[in-house]
Amino acid sequence: MIYDVAAVRAQFPALQAGYAHFDGPGGTQVPAPVADVVARTLVSPLANRGRVTAAERTADDIVVAARRAVADLLHADPAGVVFGRSMTQITFDVARTLAATWEPGDEVVVTSLDHDANVRPWVLAAEAVGVRVRWAEFDPATAELSAEAVAEVLSPRTRLVAVTAASNLLGTRPPVRAITDLAHEAGALTYVDAVHAAAHVPIDAAALGADFLACSPYKFLGPHCGVLAAAPALLETLHPQKLLPSPDVVPERFELGTLPYELLAGTTAAIDFLAGLGSGDTRRIRLVTALGAIETHEDRLRERIEDGLSQLDGVTVLSRAAHRTPTLLVTFAGRGPAEAYAFLAERGVHAPAGASTRWSPPAASVSATPGRCASASPPTSTTATSTGCSRASGSSWPRRSGWAPGNGTDCAGSPIATS
Repeated sequence: MIYDVAAVRAQFPALQAGYAHFDGPGGTQVPAPVADVVARTLVSPLANRGRVTAAERTADDIVVAARRAVADLLHADPAGVVFGRSMTQITFDVARTLAATWEPGDEVVVTSLDHDANVRPWVLAAEAVGVRVRWAEFDPATAELSAEAVAEVLSPRTRLVAVTAASNLLGTRPPVRAITDLAHEAGALTYVDAVHAAAHVPIDAAALGADFLACSPYKFLGPHCGVLAAAPALLETLHPQKLLPSPDVVPERFELGTLPYELLAGTTAAIDFLAGLGSGDTRRIRLVTALGAIETHEDRLRERIEDGLSQLDGVTVLSRAAHRTPTLLVTFAGRGPAEAYAFLAERGVHAPAGASTRWSPPAASVSATPGRCASASPPTSTTATSTGCSRASGSSWPRRSGWAPGNGTDCAGSPIATS
């Protein structure tokens, strides 16, 4: 399919400010249709969910539609879609709930590749009930997390394996299905963090072997909230702490308090926006074709920025995995992360410096992701190729002679994560 970058960019009011958004951790900018839906919902007649009054029906319809939309995005069962304040909050809730079923001597497995949101909740839950935490380490030399590394720390006492579908720091996409198969063979449940992956590639929770899969709509053009997908039968076996009058049915028993209807409506609108970029007879098929085209477009952007970085002296690219999202962790000799961060910001390039994983990247590293929806610009945008971020006159940033990038791609300067 043809990916009309200009047409998509035109629907993002924030891009009119002229900044290049490489700040994946900060989330995406929002297309006007999504913002309009959120605003309209806020001024619509609303009440607690029900089917008696018009306001109750509006609220109920929004929730049902949002569950169906997320189910189409993740290839999951709408009856197992849970909404929360954030992926982090949902993961803490699930960790506490599962920990109530663990016994001393049991084990949980986390990885050094994962964002702390898929590590700390499990570590704290394990500590609270006397359960051992085992670490599967990725290889910094290759940026790869192998299934063998996970297998080494599995045992008959493993109760859960938490793993990312894509690293938001390095972009690495580990062999999730191979890892979840090993976990299931050991009798463990699997919790897959798809926050970063869902912004870049089609997601199929069942194909990944994820018992639980979590993501965040604000990473794929939607509002700030979190989502969990799991089999309804699995959720039925769990009993989270909740208020006495709260519903005890699934999935509502996991949703504390009244849901933010405007955010759920915005989530549906964001998914419909993405689906509108694809083709096919169903929303699921349209989402798969759209995200496939986005992935191809983003890979071209990644190759372009990697080519430019390869021509800069003193630059080391740490994102080396064979299978990865367009996310780069870069170091610059003699320059600190904060210095690079400020250098790029002064030139209209928003790129974060720092890390949220157990592994500490080398000094002076910046992580960035060009042109993807989680980089605060539409998945179809040419973030990396349309920024006025060329080297300023008199700048001392290293640059090899003879390199003449087009459209301002000379914008890297210290470890920056572009995602």
